[in-house]
Amino acid sequence: MSDTSTRERPAKVRYPREIWVLAFGSFLIAIGFGLVAPAIPSFATSFDVGVTAASVVISAFAAMRLVFAPASGRLVTAFGERPIYLWGLVIVAVGTLACALAVEYWQLLVFRALSGIGSTMFTVSVTGLLIRISPPQLRGRVSGLSATAFLLGSIAGPLVGSGLVAISLRAPFVVYGIALLLVVVLVWWQLRNSELAGRAAGEAAPTLTFTAALRHRTYRAALGGNFALGWMVFGVRASLLPLFVTAVLVQSEQFTGVALAVFSVGNVLLLPVAGRLADSMGRKPVAVTGLALLAIGSVAIGQTDNEWLFLAASLVAGMGSGAMNPPQNAAVADVLGAKARGGGVLAGFQMSADVGAVLAPLVAGFIAEQWSYGASFAVTGGIAAVGCLLWVVARETLPAEHADEHTAQDAVTEESCKDTRCG
Repeated sequence: MSDTSTRERPAKVRYPREIWVLAFGSFLIAIGFGLVAPAIPSFATSFDVGVTAASVVISAFAAMRLVFAPASGRLVTAFGERPIYLWGLVIVAVGTLACALAVEYWQLLVFRALSGIGSTMFTVSVTGLLIRISPPQLRGRVSGLSATAFLLGSIAGPLVGSGLVAISLRAPFVVYGIALLLVVVLVWWQLRNSELAGRAAGEAAPTLTFTAALRHRTYRAALGGNFALGWMVFGVRASLLPLFVTAVLVQSEQFTGVALAVFSVGNVLLLPVAGRLADSMGRKPVAVTGLALLAIGSVAIGQTDNEWLFLAASLVAGMGSGAMNPPQNAAVADVLGAKARGGGVLAGFQMSADVGAVLAPLVAGFIAEQWSYGASFAVTGGIAAVGCLLWVVARETLPAEHADEHTAQDAVTEESCKDTRCG
């Protein structure tokens, strides 16, 4: 069979119904997260605490995601993806509704931390579900679809949330909690009899541990790339970029919103394209291109003193983050295989981004304060460049059309991949 027909094959394969269900669930979850995000700082300070204490509430959520990720991975390995996904959503829903009922600061802090535990449970498990459900030749596209759904929800959420805050600071928590319970019912109902989403009784699935996966160059590259993604997208972009706008460009907070929107536009534009290319050209070239764009855009942001050049650099960085997401997720799925139990592998991949998101505001902020914003963004670009180099030496994992499914043992021996030089 010709190479051309092989590359056209993914376009003829339809997404399983379960993928659309999970993508719609991700969209609703992201909208809900965007509902409460604008309300949390103001709600926390309403308990007569300072800015630092309000920030602790936000950090508690991220900290619990990071700390509980290994346990979430073990739960997924032991009990399967579907039940942990549903229980994770239930925990976030209960924690969020409890936040709406909080009458003291410490209660808000505890309930928000509880939500962080549930968040990491459903994040790790939904990745595993998508791996289990997705045909190997469509993993890039499925990853792009899921990420696009979540991103669109994240954009829409704050718009709706700002209106709810005008009604009451507790209203977003109530709406989000109820929405999560609806997602639980929807996903349970749609996937309750799914053979793709569930594990067969007595299924003797192999287990791939985190340490075993680390022997695979591509998994190590995915960890490095995801760390760079978390550092820039969830760390520097949220903490340092707004300060750069006001201190260097001398622009208003409204311009910050425009810059963040431009970044998101670049992300949305590249996510579906990158997914298709990752399924046709391979995971490696798309990931390398995405990380290169992220590195260039990040460095350029810190060197600009013109708002139009700044927006252009933000667009490039956003395109880079969008381009690298689908191939990295697809590559992790290739390494793990559809039937393997690898909760620790998935948790480690998630944690790499979370660690970057937690460290970036501290380290990048310190560099900006001691040296300059340009130096801080240069370091950010350098981290993305290191991730790019890791991918340059990584192995291609895109399955050939008629190749056997990649297994946990293949991940350890690195004997199964598209590149015939792997052996």
